[in-house]
Amino acid sequence: MKTVSDFKWKKGMKVKEMVEGFQNLGFQSIELSKASDVIVKMKKNSAKIFLTFTSNMVTSGLRGFFAQIISLGMADVIVTTVGGIEEDIMKATGEKFIIGKFDSDDVELHEQGINRIGNLFIKNESYMNFEDRIMPILNKLYAKQKRWGVSDLLREIGLMLNDENSILYQAARNEVPIFCPAITDGAFGFHLYLFQQKHKDFVVDVVQDFGNILFTTSFDEKKGVIALGGSVSKHHAILCTLLHGGAEYAVYITTAHKTSGSMSGATTDEAKSWGKVKDDSDVATVIGDVTVMFPLAMIKALEQLDEEGLLKPQKKQMMKRISLEELKKNVKS
Repeated sequence: MKTVSDFKWKKGMKVKEMVEGFQNLGFQSIELSKASDVIVKMKKNSAKIFLTFTSNMVTSGLRGFFAQIISLGMADVIVTTVGGIEEDIMKATGEKFIIGKFDSDDVELHEQGINRIGNLFIKNESYMNFEDRIMPILNKLYAKQKRWGVSDLLREIGLMLNDENSILYQAARNEVPIFCPAITDGAFGFHLYLFQQKHKDFVVDVVQDFGNILFTTSFDEKKGVIALGGSVSKHHAILCTLLHGGAEYAVYITTAHKTSGSMSGATTDEAKSWGKVKDDSDVATVIGDVTVMFPLAMIKALEQLDEEGLLKPQKKQMMKRISLEELKKNVKS
């Protein structure tokens, strides 16, 4: 029988030591410590790791952390929403997002051409610049072929970028597919529509891409899911694991509650009723802000895996945000 232990700081404490101290602290700290342990087990047991997240996490500074995780071999398959794709490209091409306040005057922000995501601001100008950048990319993709699966299209875009903090950039170079089943649900989808009006034979095939994600794993392969937030990104990954016998490992981090009956609030235990997670799987559900909870859980896992020599060495890459002029040059070449 475990008992509650007092938590204390000590000079020079590593994240690993701190999170290990959480295991007997109480409440969500116990679940957070357990989540980190499950992530370590995924890696040690060579599970295919599905990392899912919603676009608001790319709006935040987690974007660079996700890119780093990919480069370290801690994600084998990415599933996200289209805002994350747009904002990754925006940041890779020089756009800056502003730290604001949750209680801002939203009418005033609208008049200033500023869009609010929690306490983060994005200027309308950034979306206008995105249009200038995405159209040359779509022209190059169209010249190469007329029909694309979404993940194939995103890989090609990643190869055009030059920013090591970019999710698309790291995924393309580390052969990690990115799936975005709701590709039309944002500014990118609008520009795909406009492009198709001028090029009727240009097709972005989401059904083909469903087949692509199914072929990323198999029934016999061990599978792990790290689902940050909910939405279609979370469900798309666990639907894939369901069709291959269920996941052996699962970590959910969310602010949603199970009483809502939503995908975002659904726990790892609820997933067992569907067969998305196996009955005897190692699982953890953490209730809390992903920008706080996930770095703690993942860094503890990274420190432990690094100590045991189980992390993939990072390639030395020059960090650079590509300008509009450079992007156009890359596209022409």
